[in-house]
Amino acid sequence: MKKILLAVTLGFLACNSSQKSVTENSKTEKETVSPIVYANTITETELKEHLYTYASDEFEGRNTGSKGQKLAVEYLKNEYESLNIQPAQEDGDYFQDVPLEISKVPTGTIVLNGKEYKIGTDFITFSSMETSLDKIVYANFGIETDGYSDYSTIDVTNKVVLINFGEPKNTDGTYVISGTALPSKWGNFNESLSDRLKIAYDKGAKGILLIKNNNYSRLLSRFEYIANSSREILKLATNSSADLPMIMVNQNLGNQFKKIVGSATSSKEIEVDLDLNIKSGNKKINSENVVAFLKGNELPEEYVVISSHLDHIGISNDGQINNGADDDGSGTVALLEIAEAFKKAADEGNGPKRSIVFLHVTGEEKGLLGSKYYTDFEPIFPLEKTVANLNIDMIGRIDPNREGDRNYIYLIGSDKLSTELHELSEEVNSKYAQLELDYTYNDENDPNRFYYRSDHYNFAKNNIPIIFYFNGTHEDYHRPGDTPDKINYDLLQNRTRLVFHTAWEVANRANKIVVDKPVIN
Repeated sequence: MKKILLAVTLGFLACNSSQKSVTENSKTEKETVSPIVYANTITETELKEHLYTYASDEFEGRNTGSKGQKLAVEYLKNEYESLNIQPAQEDGDYFQDVPLEISKVPTGTIVLNGKEYKIGTDFITFSSMETSLDKIVYANFGIETDGYSDYSTIDVTNKVVLINFGEPKNTDGTYVISGTALPSKWGNFNESLSDRLKIAYDKGAKGILLIKNNNYSRLLSRFEYIANSSREILKLATNSSADLPMIMVNQNLGNQFKKIVGSATSSKEIEVDLDLNIKSGNKKINSENVVAFLKGNELPEEYVVISSHLDHIGISNDGQINNGADDDGSGTVALLEIAEAFKKAADEGNGPKRSIVFLHVTGEEKGLLGSKYYTDFEPIFPLEKTVANLNIDMIGRIDPNREGDRNYIYLIGSDKLSTELHELSEEVNSKYAQLELDYTYNDENDPNRFYYRSDHYNFAKNNIPIIFYFNGTHEDYHRPGDTPDKINYDLLQNRTRLVFHTAWEVANRANKIVVDKPVIN
């Protein structure tokens, strides 16, 4: 991050090999071994041993694409190999390559009808385009939806497309698409830009010129921030609509294009004398998700994904290492211990009904990039068969601003999509872990917006029920002081066992978790 020991009575329960699972919907057809015996393999000692290596100076803060991050992924691979837990990919590789590039603002100019316009002054882009054109295609608003299309009379294959931002109106002032006085989603820049890009990309366009709208100043601020920043700004490089070159022009240059378009109100090809001389400074880098897999014994084609991010922020400008012991070394080693517990159960004939995916994602600190690549571009297992995501991001420390029992955990998102998952989580905790579950940051009005700031969000936006486990921030958050000696290993143990028990229940219940509050896309 973008506990006292278990009650004595639970210790006695560990000896009971015929406990039934928590929910009525769990394994009721037969008596099963208690998961406590496997949860108890998750220990302070092993968590500490892992973390003192994983968050050591040798790993140099695990910055995405760095030498330290490469050491981290090799460490995870070696651990899964030693546990004899198989890689998730069919080719036998634990590493899912995630294509990334460092974004640096391009340099260059646009020359329209002999007049030069400068990047950062007259237009903004984060892409490279070097071409000379005598024709472009005017596509009005660049919209295609049920009952309306700006592309019905034009072919944009291998063409640069000129688009006005906004949406069409009727003569009475109402909006064509909504049919009312209220705009549709096409009037919202954030909601509709990716759709406009995808439409143009799918139709074969090679670039978009977008005439200024009220988001120009916001994008200009981002452009200037990247231009003046010493930080590396990473993005996915996916050869998709997200990579379609887009140039947003300011009002002055936009008016020059409008003069060429003239009074046209429909799409058409127009003649221009246009040179785009824009060179990108972007640099490709290599990074990886690490994905291991334990096949279910009854419902192997349904998947429970347990995730944590393997990266951190690396070395500061002054040379200090940001070890990231809590963020997210704690989640990483927790996931390793959970994997070991599930593998022990499987080896003893008590493996889960559903398959378990152990997903360590890269690039979380750069914008949830590894998890976005997994969900949006290359899901190894079908999202429609993924029943839940349990995401672990910072569970080894105590929030200094929080009052109450130290044996707590913040839960975020458990009730956002599925009432059933939330109730299961509460019940599991009551029976097995007895932590204080704190929902402070689950509030829709939480100004921190933590729900949107870790990898679970890329699953949640796809209507996959999630729980985000989090201890809150502290004075060492994203600082060199986030070191293994400051971890509360008893709390890390208890919180990890809670995640294991929850995963056990989700994986072993008879029916998959019900989504009763889906996101409407």
